[in-house]
Amino acid sequence: MTQVSHPRFRASARVTTVGGTDQLLDDDGVADFVAGCLAAEDLDGRSVCVVIPDATRSCPLPMLLSAVHGALVGRVSRLTVLVALGTHAAMTEAQLARHLGYPAGDLAARYPGTTLLNHEWADPDTFVSLGVIPAERVAELSEGRLRESVDVRLNRAVVEHEIALVVGPVFPHEVVGFSGGNKYFFPGVAGQEIIDLSHWLGALISSADIIGTRGTTPVRALIDEAAALIPARRLALCVVVQSGSGALHAAAFGDPQAAWSAAADVSATTHVRYLDAPVRRVLSVIPEKYDDMWTAAKGFYKVEPVVADGGEVVIYAPHITEISAMHPEIEEIGYHCRDYFVQQWDRFAHLHWGVLAHSTHLRGAGTYDVATGVERPRVRVTLATGIPEDVVRRANLGYLDPAAVDLAAAVDDEETLLVPEAGEVLFRLARP
Repeated sequence: MTQVSHPRFRASARVTTVGGTDQLLDDDGVADFVAGCLAAEDLDGRSVCVVIPDATRSCPLPMLLSAVHGALVGRVSRLTVLVALGTHAAMTEAQLARHLGYPAGDLAARYPGTTLLNHEWADPDTFVSLGVIPAERVAELSEGRLRESVDVRLNRAVVEHEIALVVGPVFPHEVVGFSGGNKYFFPGVAGQEIIDLSHWLGALISSADIIGTRGTTPVRALIDEAAALIPARRLALCVVVQSGSGALHAAAFGDPQAAWSAAADVSATTHVRYLDAPVRRVLSVIPEKYDDMWTAAKGFYKVEPVVADGGEVVIYAPHITEISAMHPEIEEIGYHCRDYFVQQWDRFAHLHWGVLAHSTHLRGAGTYDVATGVERPRVRVTLATGIPEDVVRRANLGYLDPAAVDLAAAVDDEETLLVPEAGEVLFRLARP
């Protein structure tokens, strides 16, 4: 891996990039890149809303946001930083301080002249409606999978600024193919309607089929269609992080679609590992940045494609004690394959489709026979967490006492793939 101190910038009409698959950028080089990109934009006297990820994404945010802040403060009329929570729990002041690298309670010590906001997704007053995407257009974008009109609601902080700047990483993603870009608006700071529609569309395609797919997937097309309704001018700084370290392989700046696409090209190489043959068992070790199963389920999404039929994925996370505080419905319906819901749609259509999508993503591929009521998942999912056994089994998942997990033995087990820091790197089978 090459450490680059003075990276060469590459520019096209819509995007400027730095770094690459086999490089690691130093902080000064990245700061110079950010400063140069923002200096070239017409931002003087304008209001800017910077949309950033929460702590469930690896990203050197203190360094990136400091570079953005340094390039904007004194130039722009107003600077707001908005945390794209989707429907995750709001970050506390202490968490925000750690996340962005400022002394707790003193944002101005590092980011003077800046307002910091959590996305308050449960508060209807948070949102402004940008318009409706008609049912026929949704059918076109979804390639016929859905025919539902959708109200496109967005956090008013984005709408009430002249410039909306996304700053965040790109990884393989179970709903859209690759995360980043306009996804920070939808679902990052969006209303429930388009969150549910986009996530259920991804579930209909299935996580295993869409995750790590390059180009404009149907879900990405829906997101881009919604983003086109945003009145603010949209820009994006998309970065590719060395998973588990926070170092950057690459960065791309420009309009969100072009910057995302350039970063996704690098992520498709750096964040995907290929195996020659399927494995019987995966032991996914979940890092503490995922604090419930709603977020830790990424430890399953990223390995499902390499598990043999009838195999098992063990999610090892002793620190996790609940499935989801924000989405208690998931404990009521449990985890099931897609067809379980599709074949009984009248029973489940009233629930948030994003919850149904999460259920299918963690349960993985499978079948459901309406006549017999028998569900047959392709693989077994076992939780070795701090969640009580009765809760786990009620949710239709297997249970394993985390104290019984021997990580050292897993290293030497030829039938087990041990994945440390699970959740960001995608595992796939190499094509013959």
